[in-house]
Amino acid sequence: MAAIMKISPFKWILIGASAFLSILIFIFPLFAAATYSFRGEAGKGRSLANYRWLLEQEGFYPNLFTSLKLAVLAGILSLILMVPTMVFLNLKAQRFKPLIDFLCILPLIIPVVSLAIGAQVAMPEFVQNSEYELVFFFVIIALPYTYRAIDTSLQTVQLKTLVEASRSLGASWLATILRVIVPAIRSGILGALFLSFALGIGEYTITSLLHWETFPTWTVVAAQQNILGAIAISVFSFIGAIALLTAVSLLSRRGTKQTSITSEGEGVLL
Repeated sequence: MAAIMKISPFKWILIGASAFLSILIFIFPLFAAATYSFRGEAGKGRSLANYRWLLEQEGFYPNLFTSLKLAVLAGILSLILMVPTMVFLNLKAQRFKPLIDFLCILPLIIPVVSLAIGAQVAMPEFVQNSEYELVFFFVIIALPYTYRAIDTSLQTVQLKTLVEASRSLGASWLATILRVIVPAIRSGILGALFLSFALGIGEYTITSLLHWETFPTWTVVAAQQNILGAIAISVFSFIGAIALLTAVSLLSRRGTKQTSITSEGEGVLL
């Protein structure tokens, strides 16, 4: 209570202005969209008709499953590639970090059209003819964000000490990464997984350019048939993203708490 009373009037004004802008820019439009999505036929009354319409549309479940599948695979592949690479980079190849930083920013610089067409031609033919080629594109698009999330987490732990202790006890490199490093940077890994998943499940441009049908491309076509249904699709997607973010946050806190308890217990045993 005393700490709250010490906040200066200027900070209170800044907090109030930030809260007002948040309500005006984010919360109010979302509330309005949710309200419209519950309107009945011809925009009258309140009902779940628009959501029933959404769930009954042909292609809703198959395309949603396809997007979820590809996004999950992209997140897993991103972690498999990035975690060992980032550990090696921070342990043995610090001098190459500026170069890796630059390479990881390239997906933000290269136009999506060039990335989609050019990278697709470079892939093996059996991948080009499969929807799983999108997994590799999702990994590339998420690279700037997954790299930064994992690198930031690695900077907060004593990586060299953890690795040397694990290796001195006879653990292999794989066991060291899975049983020592991964629990220590759990929050960064979950953040990278969420970012990769979110970008993958919401990616429209590359999917459309390569003529694959996923949930984002399906929603564009379906939304043209029903205006209120289009709003229901937006609200449904937003709620799904919030639920996923909440789940990741809870898992991250739980993992951090468990790691902290384990560390305290080890300290007592020592």
